Amino acid sequence: MASHNTPFKVAPRSTRSRHSGEKKLNPNDSLLHEKARVLVTGAGGFIGSALVHSLNQRGIDQIIVTDRLGEDEKWRNLLPLAFEDYVPADEFMEGIEDDPDHFGRFAAVFHLGACSSTTVTDADFVLENNYAYTKDLCRWALFSGSRFVYASSAATYGDGSAGMDDKSEDISKLRPLNLYGYSKHLFDLYASREEILPEIVGIKYFNVFGPNEYHKGDMRSLVCKAFDQIQETGRIRLFKSHKPEYPDGGQMRDFVYVKDAVEMTLHLAENEDAGGLYNIGSGFARTWNDLAGALFAALGKEPNIEYIDMPESIRHQYQYHTCADISKIRKTGYVRPMTSLEDAVRDYAVNYLLPGKRLGD
Repeated sequence: MASHNTPFKVAPRSTRSRHSGEKKLNPNDSLLHEKARVLVTGAGGFIGSALVHSLNQRGIDQIIVTDRLGEDEKWRNLLPLAFEDYVPADEFMEGIEDDPDHFGRFAAVFHLGACSSTTVTDADFVLENNYAYTKDLCRWALFSGSRFVYASSAATYGDGSAGMDDKSEDISKLRPLNLYGYSKHLFDLYASREEILPEIVGIKYFNVFGPNEYHKGDMRSLVCKAFDQIQETGRIRLFKSHKPEYPDGGQMRDFVYVKDAVEMTLHLAENEDAGGLYNIGSGFARTWNDLAGALFAALGKEPNIEYIDMPESIRHQYQYHTCADISKIRKTGYVRPMTSLEDAVRDYAVNYLLPGKRLGD
């Protein structure tokens, strides 16, 4: 992807205002009212397509979706969804560079597009795709008066030794363990340094799982991969623990259902007093064994787990415990209860994996 040099100069916050008709039809409307125009990048992807589906559920279909669809089948995620137009990601950037209003005005910009693979080693590609593109899009969104919500990542926390606190203003101490996390961390640092972080929203997704992740290959959630394992072999394979304080399969993650993750994202977009970085998780740490047990139960099968050695190549960057403190988003007024792991796995397995459906089907 060619490097972009966007001409957008962001004026001080006190001098900027949103354009009439794009934010609200009247002061009593929410930001995401039925006539709002919305941009979603990475819209063919897992969380992006789930977000478009949720917008459709709210009656919003004036949506421009962008992505790099490539040769996998994530285009199928878009098939049941309603939107105004699809624009390739680079074509969108070229269009707004020529004319900021080339695609019209937007009430909100959800930037979820990124190279999310944690095994890609081409640093130039990842930083251009995840960091430089985000800077350009953010400057344009603020220049245009749009609410900007972007995907940061819990991967920015690294091994967790510096904490997983979304309330800390000192994010420079974080040390991501992989290139993907570093690319996300770089933009968080940029937004903080430029003093625009308080007026945008950075979403730190923890272990999100749910429908529409079929195209992700090895990056699919364990639920999706384990479903295939059960169908093929009748068992699930989990990594052995290489730390004595954790039993095999006892490594812990904050698993959050994609439907909850999207609702939390939309809440933060609409709450314009919210700004900065926010953890998006369930608020609970559960074991891989819990997850496997929930899937077997959802399928009406007895648990059958095989523990295998963790590859040497990932042992140095493997996280044994993650848990999102979600008190910050709760303080913004998000009061919905989180879907339990068991209920989420059951919904995913029974209503999507078994029939092979996507959101909106």
